[in-house]
Amino acid sequence: MAKRIQRKMSAPQAGARSGGGAKPAGSSAPKKLSGRRVSGQVVTDFTLQLATLTSAGIPLVRALGVLHGQAKAGPFKEVLSEVTEDVAAGTPLSEAMGKHSRAFDPLYSSMVRAGETGGLLDTILERLAILRERAAEINSKIRGAMVYPSMIVVVALVVISVVILFVIPRFQAIFDTFDVELPATTRTLLGAAHYGTQYWYLVFGLPILLVIVHKLLLVRGGGYRRFMHKRLLGVPLMGTVLSQGYVASFTRTFGTLIQAGVPHLDALGIARDTASNMVIAEAVEDIRAAVREGEGIATPMSETGAFDDLVCNMVEVGEETGELDRMLIKVADAYEVQVDRKMDNLFKVLEPAMLVVMAIFVGFVVVALFMPLLSIMNSMGNI
Repeated sequence: MAKRIQRKMSAPQAGARSGGGAKPAGSSAPKKLSGRRVSGQVVTDFTLQLATLTSAGIPLVRALGVLHGQAKAGPFKEVLSEVTEDVAAGTPLSEAMGKHSRAFDPLYSSMVRAGETGGLLDTILERLAILRERAAEINSKIRGAMVYPSMIVVVALVVISVVILFVIPRFQAIFDTFDVELPATTRTLLGAAHYGTQYWYLVFGLPILLVIVHKLLLVRGGGYRRFMHKRLLGVPLMGTVLSQGYVASFTRTFGTLIQAGVPHLDALGIARDTASNMVIAEAVEDIRAAVREGEGIATPMSETGAFDDLVCNMVEVGEETGELDRMLIKVADAYEVQVDRKMDNLFKVLEPAMLVVMAIFVGFVVVALFMPLLSIMNSMGNI
């Protein structure tokens, strides 16, 4: 990790030594982001660089100015301009960052605030960068693992569409020319093709409409979103992997916040707000309510049913030994390894299974179309 930071900081440190502007040029008037999002990787790289500059003893305003100067034109450069202006005017860094939630989420601002309070801003920034990089690695692996299955699905849909819309109707014309009795499989296939060509707007438009409605309902939240999130955790094989991934994300976030000196109630609130699954978020809120009443963490955690015995036992040991943050990080490390392994195994099974389904469909089409053709050829040979 240290080597990586040094590699990323070679350019900024040189700029800092040369005295490159402490205040960004043209930053007299704050600019608005107009709702544009900032890349997560850009924020992570910035965090690593700021951690190294501050640990080298460079004043915070000057470090922000250096990073603003080397940032590419875009929404994040505008954010850095406003943050640098606010900090130069005496605003704490956490408060300045809190104004730009699309770039710095509540987790980020809270950890920076803890670093400012404890005088360990550089250390907290490095821990925050590690946390973000771990989360980015998991998301990248999930996206990468989904590429091949997604390609197979797209190719399968294209092949099916071409067969239904163009190939089968040609065979229908051939069968109509000859007076032969068609097998049940052929009649079924021809009926499906006729329906698909006649009502193509329903066949293709209805699934797209359902996906759009599904996305809108998820964004709105509420009962539908919770129902889908709960059902997602119950999907065979995939549900277990997702559940462990959510637990790993929660324990790493919670552990890192506690490690940074954030109070338990505040840390639980931030972990709840950053949870991507409503079932996990509600479980964390139940834990937070119990802790507010003076209880420990392990007992209400086990009562939620969202965390298995291993997690609860390690949390209990952490509370007893005063090393809760270290135990939570250990849980996150262990679960992330399990998620990686199970995802690899899952997609090793899923990919050939999808190919088998594709082969079954192609085989069904071939048999359904060519059996009547063989009958026609036999009848013509007997004439």
